[in-house]
Amino acid sequence: MFIKIYEENPNPKSIDQIVDILRKGGVIIYPTDTIYGIGCDITNQKAIERVCRIRGLNKNKANLSFICNDLTSISQYTKPLDNATFRLLKRSLPGPFTFIFNASSQVPKLLSSKKKTVGIRVPDNNISREIVKQLGNPIVSTSIHDEDEVIEYSTDPELIYEKYGSIVDAVIDGGYGKNIPSTVVDCTTGDFEVIRQGEGDLTMYI
Repeated sequence: MFIKIYEENPNPKSIDQIVDILRKGGVIIYPTDTIYGIGCDITNQKAIERVCRIRGLNKNKANLSFICNDLTSISQYTKPLDNATFRLLKRSLPGPFTFIFNASSQVPKLLSSKKKTVGIRVPDNNISREIVKQLGNPIVSTSIHDEDEVIEYSTDPELIYEKYGSIVDAVIDGGYGKNIPSTVVDCTTGDFEVIRQGEGDLTMYI
């Protein structure tokens, strides 16, 4: 399925279609505020394994992110956050950041791995956040990479569909994506360490 959804005003029927696919264990490709992601319902083990297979990742070592709708849904997947961290999240999210936290006991059960950290994203994109909101829990996600060494990330949804349409259940056309990923910030030690500089500028929020 190739489905057009407008970021400014996502069609509720289209969102419901996507949510139905996810609830049935489907895998989708969807837009964020940076690059396109590939993801599935966090509660479906087989779907998580399928995402890893499609991307050629080892499930136990893969750096998968949880796409959340807002700050309130983050706390159940992380160990308790201190005030400084919470303030940073409040200022910078939704936005182009992936924050790495020490994982709560929920995360290893969900991913069937021994992961002790979790990457959390709240994208500044109405499509992805509306999907998560209607689904009722996060999407497990990773980026769509391109074999082209110059491009690295696929930005054209039609080309993404040509490549992945036969191996995923839906590709959402939310317009052209960006070619720069999110900025990854390690928050596991109490400091804020940028371990990958991407679209977001953390200095604006510290």
